[in-house]
Amino acid sequence: VQLQASGGGLVQAGGSLRLSCTASGIIFSSNAVGWYRRAPGKQRELVATLTRGGSTNYADSVKGRFTISRDNAKNTVYLQMSSLKPEDTAVYYCGAGPLVAAMIYWGQGTLVTVSS
Repeated sequence: VQLQASGGGLVQAGGSLRLSCTASGIIFSSNAVGWYRRAPGKQRELVATLTRGGSTNYADSVKGRFTISRDNAKNTVYLQMSSLKPEDTAVYYCGAGPLVAAMIYWGQGTLVTVSS
């Protein structure tokens, strides 16, 4: 199983980015998926998750600004990020697994840098 995250980059505060996560060896629609991030000097934290059934959950810090979605035909998971803030700067990872609490597959991460 391989997950590949992409779409990171440098953006000004208030801007938008869309991250993508593609996979081989796993079908996203049959698994829970999620986006996590690790900011410099901090532990990895949950950003957003999406269950097999389509239920979503977001960190309070990103509610109303980020949206997780899944394209089953493309076997791709997205994280649409809007109104970005400097504190959103982090390496973003996509994960997948049988349950939200059991993310066992991880991508390599994509760096998002938000300038003030």
